[in-house]
Amino acid sequence: MLERILPAEAAVVATTVELEAPLFPEEEAALGRPVEKRRREFVTARACARRALARLGLPEQPIPAGPKGEPLWPAGVVGSITHCAGYRACALARDADLVTIGIDAEPDEPLPAGLLGDVALPEERRWLRALAAAEPGISWDRLLFCIKESIYKAWFPLARQWLGFEDATVTVDPARGSFAAHLLVPGPSVRGAVLDGFAGRWLAADGLLAAAIALPARAPAEAPADLAPAAGLGE
Repeated sequence: MLERILPAEAAVVATTVELEAPLFPEEEAALGRPVEKRRREFVTARACARRALARLGLPEQPIPAGPKGEPLWPAGVVGSITHCAGYRACALARDADLVTIGIDAEPDEPLPAGLLGDVALPEERRWLRALAAAEPGISWDRLLFCIKESIYKAWFPLARQWLGFEDATVTVDPARGSFAAHLLVPGPSVRGAVLDGFAGRWLAADGLLAAAIALPARAPAEAPADLAPAAGLGE
């Protein structure tokens, strides 16, 4: 699923079943003593990550976790992990090709009651209402949550600091399957310029929603049409 919305430079490995893989001592230390569900998620995600490393021509090696629980990739590699009920995935790339990757997958179901106010800014709630009326077959509120999770995962390796739901505003292009995120806080310097946002793609399929950001290491002369910032629906 995610391979459909990420560039060819990204090695994507996904599964809909739990995988078994031995953990390195560094990974066991990062995992601690979790409940069984969390352990299965962690093991399966690391199994996907090892397969993605192999696709990049790299050997199996530990993928410990940082202080915020983020995966610590080998030198020269960028990547992201996601897991939800029935779906686990990892996307990796060489840092010579992509600066950062952010992925997220969620069930195509409405957000739990009371959560939207924490996720959506007023202008986002306006286009959410418009899309829900025009195309009720997609859980647009959950898609917004999914997109903002992918934004955080792309942001954190660059900025090394928290980014809240309220710190980026999102617009979605339903026809192109793309989105644009404008940062409302100062961004880090990337390619000699201050990062002020992200462009990404999204997909709804097989009962799931997926969002992906892949920032190229080299600025293209012109952004591809399907990755250009979306205008959204407005009010």
